[in-house]
Amino acid sequence: MSEVSVIGLGPMGMALAQTLLKNGKRVTVWNRTLSKAESLVQQGAQLASSAASAISMSPITIVCVANYETSVRILDTKEAAPVLAGRTLVQLSTGTPQEARNNELWARERGADYLDGAIQAWPSHIGGAETVILFSGSHTAFQTSEPFLKILAGNSIYLGEPVGSASAQALAVISYLLGTWLGFAHGAHILESEKQRVDSFGSMIAAIAPLLGEEAKHQGKVIQTGHFGNPESSLKTSADSVERLVQQAREAGIHAEFPAHALPLFAKALEAGYGNEEVSAIIKVLRSGSDAKQSQA
Repeated sequence: MSEVSVIGLGPMGMALAQTLLKNGKRVTVWNRTLSKAESLVQQGAQLASSAASAISMSPITIVCVANYETSVRILDTKEAAPVLAGRTLVQLSTGTPQEARNNELWARERGADYLDGAIQAWPSHIGGAETVILFSGSHTAFQTSEPFLKILAGNSIYLGEPVGSASAQALAVISYLLGTWLGFAHGAHILESEKQRVDSFGSMIAAIAPLLGEEAKHQGKVIQTGHFGNPESSLKTSADSVERLVQQAREAGIHAEFPAHALPLFAKALEAGYGNEEVSAIIKVLRSGSDAKQSQA
């Protein structure tokens, strides 16, 4: 018997297994492409012949594949599913809160204790003291697997029993990153249009990162409390800045779709009378849109 099994040996699954091995844990691994396990076997891992075998060889199984759909195809078989009874299943694949709820129900029906996780790091970060992995679901499953989870991420955070919590937090982070990815690329394009260096832009963002973090904390509190008044910089000021981005893009002849896509949301917020509130008051526009769709359903 090993202490923990890892199913899925993509870049992230490989990093998980290697980190556990380096910390002296007895690890069983399985992957659909068995050749990916060769280096891990050389490091001391035991290679299972099937997913069912991997599950049966450890009290805890960590699954890290591309998505929940792939995970279900691996686990929901006549060989693997029955073996889950009485074991702890830690899901680290990518999914939505509803998929997490579906997976938890599926696992419980098969007698497994289920923990859902969301990795907030790249493979090279696994094992770091400041690496964050979010977890939600069975508290017993978290306690049982915590000695291994702390090895994988020094900052393993348990968010509580509602199993969709970890996935929701992870998707919220991805939403934030989506804006930064597009915003950074558009900002780089602005600098290119003015024949300026883009690497200096990255350095500048790094320099002001602490202030950006504090702003994110502030806006989070604003939305949570609903106190949108008395802003240092109003939504109208931000809307003016977006308009200038569109203007610059047109003047320079560069792609304007990113800022132009944001303009209608700001326009709706201004029309609704939120101009003198915090920029995060734009969430009221998003809420009204979702309310309208729900009422039509």
